[in-house]
Amino acid sequence: MIRLWHVAQSRSFRVLWALEEMGLEYQLEHCSFFDRSLRAPEHLARSPAGRVPAAEIEGESMCESGAILLTLAERFAPELRVGEGEAARAAFLEGLHYAETLGAHLANLTQHHIVLREDWMRSPTVMRLEAARLRNALKAVGPGWVAGRFTVADIALGYAVYLAQRFVALPEGAAAYLAACEARAGFQRALAADGPAEIYRHAFYPAPEE
Repeated sequence: MIRLWHVAQSRSFRVLWALEEMGLEYQLEHCSFFDRSLRAPEHLARSPAGRVPAAEIEGESMCESGAILLTLAERFAPELRVGEGEAARAAFLEGLHYAETLGAHLANLTQHHIVLREDWMRSPTVMRLEAARLRNALKAVGPGWVAGRFTVADIALGYAVYLAQRFVALPEGAAAYLAACEARAGFQRALAADGPAEIYRHAFYPAPEE
């Protein structure tokens, strides 16, 4: 039995997408950032930071999306990983972790554009700087799958590129990469299951002009 605690438009989408790609049965527990349910003791027992995803996989609790992706692939879909000793292992690991590089910029942009609700709380300088850094980092993405075939590294990275288009114009390679991700049936099923918008209410959040 697999259970996933999920907030729409959050990093738990990566796990949701993986479950759909793998064709696994799961129970989806929709949560919200706005009702304090993620601070409840029972959720903190699953995720000490009070975040999502939180997952229960055959009785084992996990709360880091990258680790969950790799665990799911190892247990249920080895074709979606690159094993030790295989030629593309380094590229696979690089893609899986490069998603976190993009994620750091996305987190800062989300914080300033959305979480900090009052203009006086925001730093236009940080917003412009993080957008520029994100654009530069995206130049290393695409157009092909990171390990030469689709793996969970592309789920991690594809989710980051999917969010990045909210803040910057995607370079050509990243745009082609995202189009390939969005064309996958597993992605489309996950998007349908994601739920109403919880975080991003606008299609695009431009950096402030100088």
